[in-house]
Amino acid sequence: MTRISMTVDGVTYDDDVEPRTLLVHHLRERLGKVGTVVGCDTTNCGSCTVLLGGRGVKSCSVLAVQADGMDVTTVEGLAGADGELHPVQRAFHETHALQCGYCTPGMIMAAVDLLSENPDPTDDEVREGLEGNLCRCTGYQNIVQAVRDAATSMRAGTAATVDAPAQASPAAQTQGVTT
Repeated sequence: MTRISMTVDGVTYDDDVEPRTLLVHHLRERLGKVGTVVGCDTTNCGSCTVLLGGRGVKSCSVLAVQADGMDVTTVEGLAGADGELHPVQRAFHETHALQCGYCTPGMIMAAVDLLSENPDPTDDEVREGLEGNLCRCTGYQNIVQAVRDAATSMRAGTAATVDAPAQASPAAQTQGVTT
């Protein structure tokens, strides 16, 4: 077992983990962050995308021990402390950019990462930015529109961005998770 500490969605967690534990499994099974879904376990689908140190990564390709000392943001951590949806979450809802919803958490997180680098992407740039995330239902048109709508909203400053993830109450700021 290896002792790690990471901040997930604004809360610090200390835990003992097996060195071979994938970050996606640690998030889901130990921390209860089930919004991060397991799709393929081979980095092909992108359903498990999270922000690690502010950058999008497929959490099935990262060991939990590699996230030691890092900030992790999951789809559950995007909403504001008051429950207000992140602009990307809201845009996905408003444009019906999902069908079965399985890819949605990863698509949203990849879109947040894309918009942090390119606040005004073209349709082609959105498609390129999301190319590592697969959707088997929608045909992508509504997903592209959702990302463009979110970009417009974020540029207008109508809501908080991922740079300020939801903060937990002071009492919940540190969670010790032990085995």
